[in-house]
This record gives sequence, structure tokens and C-alpha cells, in this order.
Amino acid sequence: MSISMTKEAPVEREEAPVQPVSWRKRIGTVRMYLGVLIVLVWGLGPFYWMTVVAFRDQAYTFDSTPWPTHVTLDNFRNAFDTSRGNNFGQALLNSVIIGSVTTAVALTLGVLAAYALARMAFAGKYLISGLILSASMFPAVVLVTPLFQLFTDLGWIGEYQAMIIPNISFVLPMTVYILASFFAELPWELEEAARIDGATKAQAFRLIMLPLAAPAVFTTAILAFIASINEYLLARLLSGETTRPVTVAIAQFSGNDPLVQPYAAIMAAGVIVTVPLVIMVLVFQRRIISGLTAGGVKS
Repeated sequence: MSISMTKEAPVEREEAPVQPVSWRKRIGTVRMYLGVLIVLVWGLGPFYWMTVVAFRDQAYTFDSTPWPTHVTLDNFRNAFDTSRGNNFGQALLNSVIIGSVTTAVALTLGVLAAYALARMAFAGKYLISGLILSASMFPAVVLVTPLFQLFTDLGWIGEYQAMIIPNISFVLPMTVYILASFFAELPWELEEAARIDGATKAQAFRLIMLPLAAPAVFTTAILAFIASINEYLLARLLSGETTRPVTVAIAQFSGNDPLVQPYAAIMAAGVIVTVPLVIMVLVFQRRIISGLTAGGVKS
């Protein structure tokens, strides 16, 4: 008895056809990358050219070659040279002092004010919020004359407080605005649980809510410090020889020839001031982004 065996033919699977990328999607991708490129060139182009000129020999300051040529470090030495009346090192220290004190005071007041506006109910709450926000809309040039007259009467012209107090008034509305939106999105249940466990309102804020707000506080501190460092208009009129910040010191740089601006040394000083801020933002960019967006999405 013979048994015949038959083999089944293998079943061929049909592959799903690859959908061609539509021309609209391709155009959208090209537009996205083109927009990113434009933003990068617009934002980093001046910084790149400042760096190129900073490392270029002073005799070739106006050379239009778009890459570094005649590289030298003399411009950085000239930036710190005090023989020409430039005290750039002292100006750096002054900016750090002004920015640090401004940031510390603005954060201390801003955290308390933002928490009160976000978590407490009291009469005139929305009016106070509007007044704080409207305070940030005043142009600094409008305040120059009254502040100059006020600090002259107090004898504060040329002192640190003459620049710290106005900087606090400029930075504080931004601090309250960012932190209030963040505190408003934090879950109430955590604070209520701490109160049930016996914590006071101050303890619940200090031990529970403030650590949760650390990303937003950190972000606000960086933005406040950068804003204080970059202030020029009031610092130009209210600072003195020993309290002059870097923005004013760079603008008043002088070289060997009083009729010729030392552009290369100015560019070198600009690089020295800008690079640490750029590095700080790049290193902490995740915290900055999380702090800015944490209060913007509701769960």
C-alpha cells in the first residue's frame, strides 16, 4: 500500500504598498527646517561674528572674511588691561553682585506673592494681579528722570542700591507672573494632606509646595539674573566709577587712540560676558523648559 505525499506550495505574502510621501508633507518639512535655520542664523549670527572679531588681530578688525583669520588672544588681554582706564574685571564683579542680589530679593518676594495670588482668596486679588502685570509694561526711559532725582536726593548715585532697587522692580512682575501660573496648577490635595497631618500653612508651603515648584523657581532665577545683567539704560546714569556693571564698562571702553574705538577689545569683552550665560542656558535648558511649561498644561 503506497501513500502519496503532496507538498503544499508556499503562500506568498503580499507586502503593503509603501505610501509615497506627499509633496505637501515634503514642503512642510522643508519649511520647518528652513524656519529653524533662519532662527539660528538670526540669533547666533551676531554672536558668531563677535567671536570671530574677538579672536582676530586688531589690524584686521574690519576684515570681512567670514571665518577666523589672524587669530590672537591680545584682544582678551586688552579687555582686562587697566592701563587705559578700563576696569573690566571690577565691572564683572559688580554685575555679579547686582544680578545676584536682585535675583535673591526678587525670588524671595516673588515666591511669596505668587503663592498668595495662586492659592489664597482675598479681596482685590485680581486687581493686584493686574497692577503687578501692568508694572512690567512701563518703559524704563520714562523712569530715568524721577529715579535720578530721587536717588540724587538720597545720595545714592553711584551706589549699588541705586541699580539693584530699579532692577528688582523690573524683574519682580515677571517672577510673580511665572510662579503664580505654576502654583495655580499644583494639586490642592498635597497641601490639604499636609494640613491634615498637622502641618501649618507655612510648613505645608515650605516642605511640600516649594520643593514641587523648584523647576519654576530655578527657571525664574536664571531669567531674572540674565535680565539684571543685561540692563544698561539706568545703570549708565546711576552707576559710579567703582559700581559700573559690564554693560556700561563695555560701552565706555577706550584704546590707545582716544579717537578710535577699540572694537576688537569690545568684542572680546562681549564674548567673555556672553559665553558663560550661553553655557548656563545650554546646561540647564531642560530645567528651563520644564519650568516654563509645567504650569501650562492641566492634568
